[in-house]
Amino acid sequence: MTKYFFNLYTNSIILILFFIQSNMNFLRKYINTVEKFNNKLGNWVSWLSSLLVVLVCLDVFSRYLLRESSVAVQELEWHLFAVLFLMGAAYTLLHEKHVRVDVFYSRFSRRNKAIINIIGTIFFLIPFCIIVINSSKNFVISSFLIGETSPDPGGLPARYLLKSILPLSFVFLLLQGLALFFRSFLIIINKPVDGE
Repeated sequence: MTKYFFNLYTNSIILILFFIQSNMNFLRKYINTVEKFNNKLGNWVSWLSSLLVVLVCLDVFSRYLLRESSVAVQELEWHLFAVLFLMGAAYTLLHEKHVRVDVFYSRFSRRNKAIINIIGTIFFLIPFCIIVINSSKNFVISSFLIGETSPDPGGLPARYLLKSILPLSFVFLLLQGLALFFRSFLIIINKPVDGE
């Protein structure tokens, strides 16, 4: 089974590379569209951090000064943080802000960085995104079918909406990973996007 998956994956990469070479304009449009979308999504999601700060301050105020606590407010804090983290992943990849050890990477030439990006995208990012999307699919469907809510009294309803963010965010990350792959490939063949 693993050998079959590896052969299928390798053949897919070869077909994609062949397609890339024959469709440069399509690639540029794809890269620009995905990057523009993820940039807007990241800017929108960043506002959730301000909302989260206000919510935490209100929670602390009500808990320590008013001696009242709300399970729904605490769950909303967790959910906002999860949405912020998950939906911001593609934006973070777009702007190369993920945590990584770049002792060597930062010293590489642009072409060598592109090669490293291609290898990382092919062997780590794309397979990981596909695994998460595929494995979370049934998790989300089950949650929708049972109309899952918080198990805690006074908790938030519609927990299935939060769970649907998981595969959705990895779809956006996968799209951005493909854009990074295409951009890196164009750098290697000396036809960079927008005259980089």
